[in-house]
Amino acid sequence: GAPYGAGEDAALWADVKAKTEKLVTDGKLPRAEADALIGEAREAILALQPAYQRVIAWAEVSLPTAPSGKVGALTLPGGEAYYAAELKLNTTTDMTAAEIHATGRAEVARIEAEQDALAQKAGFADRQAFYAERARLNPPRQYDDAARKEYLDKANAFVANTRTLLGPYFGTLPAYGIEVVREPAFSEVAGGAAHASAPSPDGKRPAKTYVHLVGTVPDPAAMYTLMCHESVPGHNMQGDIQVRQQGGPKFRSVTGYVAFGEGWALYAENLCKEMNAFPDVAADFMRLDAELFRAARLVVDTGLHAMGWTEDEAVTYMNQTGRQPIERSRSEVRRYITLPGQATGYKIGMLKIMELRQRAEAKLGGKFDIKGFHDLLIASGSQPLSILERRVDEWIAKSASR
Repeated sequence: GAPYGAGEDAALWADVKAKTEKLVTDGKLPRAEADALIGEAREAILALQPAYQRVIAWAEVSLPTAPSGKVGALTLPGGEAYYAAELKLNTTTDMTAAEIHATGRAEVARIEAEQDALAQKAGFADRQAFYAERARLNPPRQYDDAARKEYLDKANAFVANTRTLLGPYFGTLPAYGIEVVREPAFSEVAGGAAHASAPSPDGKRPAKTYVHLVGTVPDPAAMYTLMCHESVPGHNMQGDIQVRQQGGPKFRSVTGYVAFGEGWALYAENLCKEMNAFPDVAADFMRLDAELFRAARLVVDTGLHAMGWTEDEAVTYMNQTGRQPIERSRSEVRRYITLPGQATGYKIGMLKIMELRQRAEAKLGGKFDIKGFHDLLIASGSQPLSILERRVDEWIAKSASR
């Protein structure tokens, strides 16, 4: 599109023009100055065209035929040390690749056993029989306008209801609006991952969860866990509380650590079960399905970068064990290849938060205050897990002395 050629404006160009025009409309920028800025922006965007063309050519020609052999950090000079540093950065722990790999395999086994138990409680032989029934009840269909409206209506209603359940679990509650909306057309893709944005500090811009509503409609029971993760009590709530922090270091409210932020969001999925937010067994089963996917990530990421797995081996594991469609599995694996260690922070962070809660409950007994524990975690701002553990231990000691 424009300014590169005919057709509608490219997304970046349209955004520049719209925001500049709004400044003029609001009386914050003279027209002449706005026109000059738009001209400069156009030249800057045009300067990017050769780079865009190289990326497009690579994606169209080279990527489909790229070899799928060993592609991890071990293939690079100094790769072992590099990957160890990436694991430390993303988990904020000293766990080795071997330890993370073993943790992932143990978690996969535990979650599959929990799924079997839940399926049997619901009258099925095992988890595979439950999955088969879900597939029978929800045959493949493509999104249309009616399906999109149904998804957004149910998601927003679930988030609104979950907010009413927070009182017994949190002293500090979200104060601003929270919306579930469709991903903008320019970035919407089939199977795209949902993501959250925090509200503005004054609340004039609400927190939002963006969902991709094109392609095949997923199992409707999976929506509930996704909203717990991205919205309430996950990322949207986390962002709402953190942008309203007063008195603490500013960087704590605007920076993030994968293990802390994503660990909280995975913990929030489990907390929704504790809060009785899920409407039925299927929703709880799909919570375990989502957790299984995150556990499989630990195995795949470390397999690729520390154990010499090929891309195809990783894709097969993610498809068969992580239960992701083959296209999604390959997309996920290529993400892990590109961002070594990033995918490990999610599950490691969740496990640490659950460990700290169990420690607090065991040491405090009847003095354990779930509201105080959650407020300590979510209102403290993003932090390394080592700092979080120290703060929780201090909170335990203080609570025990009361």
